[in-house]
Amino acid sequence: MGKSRYETGFEKLSEVDGEQGNKVVQSLKDIAPDLGKFIIEFAFGDIYTRPVLDLKQRECITLSSLVSLGGTENQLRVHINGALNVGVAPKEVAEVFIQCIPYVGFPRVLNAVAVAKEVFKDRSII
Repeated sequence: MGKSRYETGFEKLSEVDGEQGNKVVQSLKDIAPDLGKFIIEFAFGDIYTRPVLDLKQRECITLSSLVSLGGTENQLRVHINGALNVGVAPKEVAEVFIQCIPYVGFPRVLNAVAVAKEVFKDRSII
């Protein structure tokens, strides 16, 4: 018998986000455990495992989506780490944000860059 959506999703979540992803899911257990399950099964089990895009492309798209929304600093922190985990270079992370300036504006991009700077410092990249 094959893996369940949850097992498949949890493996992909661990591959991309490492411990950060698990921390997000654990933080939801006491208030919205189904939300964690949806993140694992749908986002990582169904979407992140699709064959056409690789994980680097998926994380770059996720970063640009999050910066476009604004107010997503917590999710940016997780996904900047995820992008680095799957091989997106720090310069590429910055370039994704720069590419968004004409479409979402300087304030959202500056907020995203500030989060990236924190993540890079935590990882001893800068």
